[in-house]
Amino acid sequence: MRQKIRFVHKGDIAQLENIDPTQTVLSYLRYDRGLTGTKEGCAEGDCGACSVVLGELKDGALRYSAVNACILFLPMLDGKELITVEDLASEDGALHPVQEALVARHGTQCGFCTPGFAMSMFAQMHTSDNAYRAHIDNILAGNLCRCTGYGPIIDAAQDIAKASPKDRFHDQADATIRLLERLAEDESLSLEWQGRHYFAPKSVDELANILNVHPEATLLAGATDVGLWVTKLHRDLDCIIYLGQIDSLAQISEADGVLTLGAGVTYSDAWEVLGAHYPDFGEIIRRIASTQIRNSGTIGGNIANGSPIGDTPPALIVLDTRLVLRAKNSSREIPLQDFFIEYGKQDLKPGEFVEKIIIPLPSDNAYFATYKISKRFDQDISAVCAAFHLRLNGKIVEDIRICYGGMAGTPQRASTTEIALIDQEWAQD
Repeated sequence: MRQKIRFVHKGDIAQLENIDPTQTVLSYLRYDRGLTGTKEGCAEGDCGACSVVLGELKDGALRYSAVNACILFLPMLDGKELITVEDLASEDGALHPVQEALVARHGTQCGFCTPGFAMSMFAQMHTSDNAYRAHIDNILAGNLCRCTGYGPIIDAAQDIAKASPKDRFHDQADATIRLLERLAEDESLSLEWQGRHYFAPKSVDELANILNVHPEATLLAGATDVGLWVTKLHRDLDCIIYLGQIDSLAQISEADGVLTLGAGVTYSDAWEVLGAHYPDFGEIIRRIASTQIRNSGTIGGNIANGSPIGDTPPALIVLDTRLVLRAKNSSREIPLQDFFIEYGKQDLKPGEFVEKIIIPLPSDNAYFATYKISKRFDQDISAVCAAFHLRLNGKIVEDIRICYGGMAGTPQRASTTEIALIDQEWAQD
């Protein structure tokens, strides 16, 4: 196994070794590299001042995504390209198009949040030319401006989307792809630092073997939850197994009437396919945190951490979703609702992990709806999340499944209500 982190920065492959596996990218940039354009505002992935962009290969193409550096562990850069606000301007000092747009629209006041906005706009410029206000609001919802100067910032983002300018990152895309392809050929990463271990397997078999040896390990996907264990709770994580290098965990497929998501599929990647089959589910995904969090957090992580206020479990439970749980020498399939035993306890045996999420596709005469109540529309956890799946035979309720999150220590079915409604006529009154 390899003991050096390798990632692309400024057009070259950078290498790091002998590092704390839970050092954040933000800490590395500011304190090790002196790159202080990336700011710390919250240390929990909320404010967006720390936003950086990661470049990754997706189906052979280069994809850029904004993420929160404050909760991203440094080894998670392995195999990716890192772009910070310092990288935007040309070597001769010429501003990048997103910086020019912010200047032209007077989109900065105190300036603390500006680098994060610039990076979110940069990622948007490389992924979409959608200039509709609602889309821009979604893109920028994870960047907070304490001076409340959102109007000019939104104008600047719309200007960029309408103009669709090209930059040197477009020009260098082929070279970047070649570098990332070289990194993809590297063997798996295994780090040790002061008695702590970090593994990044590249297959589920390798993951199962490592977890069998280290059943106490913390499984790490997007770090949107685990990252806060370090930055807010100051926990020491002695053994981490990172799941982000396993391609099969990021796969989405449809066959035989079901949609199968690998446990490592991010919210951003799941959004379109879930919304296509279940529009309300797409809206719930849109309401999860921010673009940066959706780019990092995974559906499997939202399930496996067992939070009673996770946004996806109520919807998945009423859709009769099943989980595939994998271990070194075994694999079993269970209903998702049986996975949650009590607060903080899930049906995972030592050495097991969530491998797949199997969701039935819509059937005739079936209706699905889900609702989220929170103090804020964006960037907020659920106070209550409710999901409903109804199947009618004419006007008669043939089956109904109702589930609530935030009402108990685990997501809970409203079983008594379901029984009362079955065989009743479904009417507005």
